[in-house]
Amino acid sequence: MGEVRTNNDKGYFMKCNQSKSAGWLAAALLMLGTTLTFAAPVKVEAVMTPKEQIRMDFADGSNHFVLMVRREGKATGQGLLAGAAVTEFGRHDIVPGVGGDPSGYLVFTAAQGGIAYVKWTVRAVFIPGPDGKPILLDNGVWEVVGGTGNFKGLQGAGTLHIKTVSATDRNFILEGELVSPAAADK
Repeated sequence: MGEVRTNNDKGYFMKCNQSKSAGWLAAALLMLGTTLTFAAPVKVEAVMTPKEQIRMDFADGSNHFVLMVRREGKATGQGLLAGAAVTEFGRHDIVPGVGGDPSGYLVFTAAQGGIAYVKWTVRAVFIPGPDGKPILLDNGVWEVVGGTGNFKGLQGAGTLHIKTVSATDRNFILEGELVSPAAADK
């Protein structure tokens, strides 16, 4: 790394070898039992298919509806949640063509049996499409709020995009950062 000149408390410049200083700091941290924990990127997608639905339609001509839904899918992509089975427990409060406030929980179940609980919320915004029909933009945030097994102690947050796949199926796209339970314990 080379040498760096630093000013000490008496105004004299001292030469410091950066590689020796960095090595000393790492050794000191190890002796103290302290390690630095870094978040790892995660990007997973899950096409979610409805298994149960309860819908309330407003009878006032507004087309406003509230949908309670349980959807299931499988997470693909990269990061700690990839490969897990995913269940959505969602509440979608929507006024078609105007906007909405969907929110809920995603439950990620790993093959080893660990469960990660992810809370999410999005804002549904409709914009004019090229053919004059409204296009839905469903964007928001997510955060880990609990876990069991290999996900116990998991921490993280990020952005969420929900894309329409069919009349019933939705693709949940989560991007962000996670700190693994093992790293958080150190």
